Amino acid sequence: MKRLIYQVYTGAPSKLYDWCTDSVMKYCERHGIDHRIQKHPIMKIKPDVFVTNRSKESYEKYGGFLPIYEKENAFDHWDTYDQICIVDADIWIRPDAPNIFEELNDDTEFAGVLERDLPLLDWYKQKLVNYTRMQYQPLNKIDWQFGKSGGRFYNMGLMLMDKKIVKYLRGDSGKEFIQRAEFKDFVDGQGAWKWSTDQTLLNYWVRKENMVEQPLSWKYNTLYTAIDNKNLKDAYFVHFFLKDKLPNKGENVEELMRIVDV
Repeated sequence: MKRLIYQVYTGAPSKLYDWCTDSVMKYCERHGIDHRIQKHPIMKIKPDVFVTNRSKESYEKYGGFLPIYEKENAFDHWDTYDQICIVDADIWIRPDAPNIFEELNDDTEFAGVLERDLPLLDWYKQKLVNYTRMQYQPLNKIDWQFGKSGGRFYNMGLMLMDKKIVKYLRGDSGKEFIQRAEFKDFVDGQGAWKWSTDQTLLNYWVRKENMVEQPLSWKYNTLYTAIDNKNLKDAYFVHFFLKDKLPNKGENVEELMRIVDV
């Protein structure tokens, strides 16, 4: 069984990203998992400049393309691997975390953490209600199972997949997948998707294809500041996803280390 953890770390150096990706490297070494960090843009997905609703600063400073879609380059490695986990560069893994690949059921095609499954603080629950209403209600052919904490969607900062998912790519490369006509409005940032990453696109894809899903424990994608710090001790993977809420926007790694080392 060949397994890969794939990360994208492009752009300016970051102490936060260095600390996080180093923890992933050590995790892979402990569990015998291959580890790849993409350091330079490969797919260079561009919005349609004639119709895009995205602000120019979201893509022009990156040479006219959207780095938020670079993670899907991992789809080009299915010829080598049986299982792939895509992990954002701002996720730190606790040294004694268990092997995430061992969580996969035999029939699972896609696994991830549903945001509303976390022990969320009240302010973030309300944020989810508003966020999911804007992002997912327009996609009304799918039942997003809206509830008190918003719709049912995965935080795509961590995606765990089995090779069985290849059939849904239908021969497309990662770039061809993102460039499908059905995803154009996501890429162009139409309507509420003006600021969206690949998250809405991927949730839509997983549900539209009726994949065999497996929700993972919230401990594998614990959103820092969205939960009470007292719960951090139970987290395996801590996701520092809101930079504005971090000490010095995440560059004060020493303080973050003290917070998670409980």
